[in-house]
Amino acid sequence: MEQDSPLHRLRNIGIIAHIDAGKTTTTERILFYTGVSHAIGEVDEGSTQMDWMDQERERGITITSAATRFAWRDHEINLIDTPGHVDFTAEVERSLRVLDGAIVVLCGVGGVEPQSEMVWHQAEHYQVPRILFVNKMDRLGASFETVLDDVRARLGVALAVVNFPVGESDTFDGVIDCLRRVRLRWSPDDHGRAIIEEPVPEVEHARCEQYRSDLVEAIASHDDGVLAAFLGNEEIAAETLSAALRRLCIERKLFPVLAGASLRDQGIQPLLDAVVDYLPAPDEVPAPVAVRPADSVVVPRPPDPAAPLLGLVFKTHTDRERGKDSFVRIYSGTLREGMSLVSPRVKGFERVARLFRVHADKRRAIKEASAGDIVLVSGFKQVSTGDTVCEGEALQLEGMTFPEPVVSAALEARSAGDEDKIQSALAKLAGDDPTFTAKIDENTGQTVISGMGELHLEVLEQRLTREFGLRIRLGRPQVTYRETIRDSHDAEGIYDRFIQGKQQFAGVKLHLTPLGRSQGFRFENRLPDGRLPAILVAAVESALLSAKESGILYGYPVADLKVELVEVQYNEASSTEFAFRVAAQSAFRDGCRLAGPVLLEPVVSLEIVSPREFTGGVLSNLAARHGRVLRTDTREQVQIIRAEAPLSKMFGYATDLRSASQGRATYSMVFSHFEVVNDRETFPS
Repeated sequence: MEQDSPLHRLRNIGIIAHIDAGKTTTTERILFYTGVSHAIGEVDEGSTQMDWMDQERERGITITSAATRFAWRDHEINLIDTPGHVDFTAEVERSLRVLDGAIVVLCGVGGVEPQSEMVWHQAEHYQVPRILFVNKMDRLGASFETVLDDVRARLGVALAVVNFPVGESDTFDGVIDCLRRVRLRWSPDDHGRAIIEEPVPEVEHARCEQYRSDLVEAIASHDDGVLAAFLGNEEIAAETLSAALRRLCIERKLFPVLAGASLRDQGIQPLLDAVVDYLPAPDEVPAPVAVRPADSVVVPRPPDPAAPLLGLVFKTHTDRERGKDSFVRIYSGTLREGMSLVSPRVKGFERVARLFRVHADKRRAIKEASAGDIVLVSGFKQVSTGDTVCEGEALQLEGMTFPEPVVSAALEARSAGDEDKIQSALAKLAGDDPTFTAKIDENTGQTVISGMGELHLEVLEQRLTREFGLRIRLGRPQVTYRETIRDSHDAEGIYDRFIQGKQQFAGVKLHLTPLGRSQGFRFENRLPDGRLPAILVAAVESALLSAKESGILYGYPVADLKVELVEVQYNEASSTEFAFRVAAQSAFRDGCRLAGPVLLEPVVSLEIVSPREFTGGVLSNLAARHGRVLRTDTREQVQIIRAEAPLSKMFGYATDLRSASQGRATYSMVFSHFEVVNDRETFPS
């Protein structure tokens, strides 16, 4: 079922979740039950197939997204298992950009955790339909109803419970299918291969009918046919409800919910059925918006294998031996070996050397792949994450946006002769990872690498050592601050010099306006048409983008600022690009200094799960780190604390938390936002 599979029998899905919710454990069971693997890989044993990197197996976490393909109920499914740790959020972002559906795994104890919210909103940004899987129903403190309430309160969505657990924690024993009104149990003797169907127990009958009634009402509120049957007190067939729920899930009006315990091999087959039944095929989602760069005209490209090829490179991976590989989502046309494709950004052609179907780090060569598919391509040289590749006329698909790095560290070679090799390796890593940067500090001459957190930099350091064979030394991680302004201000810069026998003249007036947090940097040309040649407007914009990287007072990048070009002094004979660049930078620096410059620091969201007897010590330690408690919840013997804290105060927190709780508390941390530094102790030296 490869190239002859109709589009409606293809699914492109991802598994997304907070760290430790059980994504990889769930994926390993999926591979086992679909026949891709003959043994179940376990995270704790370092034997998983999808976590194939040595570091992933050593640490027991997913670091890079991994793709695979399997069959279920005569459907072909491309699946991407994504990381749950916030430091690797770029892997989630670029995967969701090309997926048609997603499974959101929630912990039966933790519910909606910080990274759960983040990945949910990422999926919403790309309009990805989702089903929810409440995992770990066998854990102490698990509560299906509490998780449902948490989802409704924190994500604000309408839910449709497809199945619910029988028992919780140590009494968990299977699920009840609300649509078919049957109980499903799994035998531990064969790792849950066989599903035992039984009538709904008498004690669960009322609960089953209540969930089914809620499901029918939720569907009826959007479906006239189901509404008429509901009002007429008619019995509605499971098939009718399933078909209506499929449409509403694809429209993101209802989100199906299922329960299980992946580690105990329970609930996976119904989850696979839900992927087929409720998540869309490539031809059931809106066709991507492709723009012709030459005239900004939108060109429709439905998923037709016979149309000209249009694809998006959503990930690249550079291997020391294999070279550069590119993951491509094909939106239209057919991709074949030997094709030459246009890449609008690089303004050149890229040749398809070979095509592969992948399973984690393993690959199988194929000759071609059609619209709707996801494949690995070797041979591309210049394209990077977010680039469009196409056949015929140049078209541009919407790209991706990634968060900026928030932690930096100085890196140096242990051997003087390795410096060039290090710079080459860093360039390759930065090319593959949009949230990693490397630059040479102009003041110190040091190489400074920046990423999303301590773990991110640690992983990259080990990759440099293991994959590239380099001997390096990494300095202590430091927070990457930002600068911005409080007030609006007009600023003028004039450059008038006689250099090498030629007059250089330019005058620039800028209007600076502060923006809200996380709004970035914007440039607008407010000059009347024809007032300044386009090449000089471009020179002004380029100069401002360069100047903002140098900061105002502390040398940190400037953010959350809009700069408008409102007036110029221009002389056709003596005005040059160089003069306008200097005048623009001078106006920008002077204007920012007079507009109330302030320093911004990164703030993280925390979720701490602690036994109740240690809550006092945990809260005391958090307060010492300038943390702010936002909310606390009590679930059986544990206290769940949600808080915010400056990232600069959170280095080494894991050790302190272990000490305060005798090693029994756990925490997760995600970047939240930048805010103005409000005490002198936090200012960088």
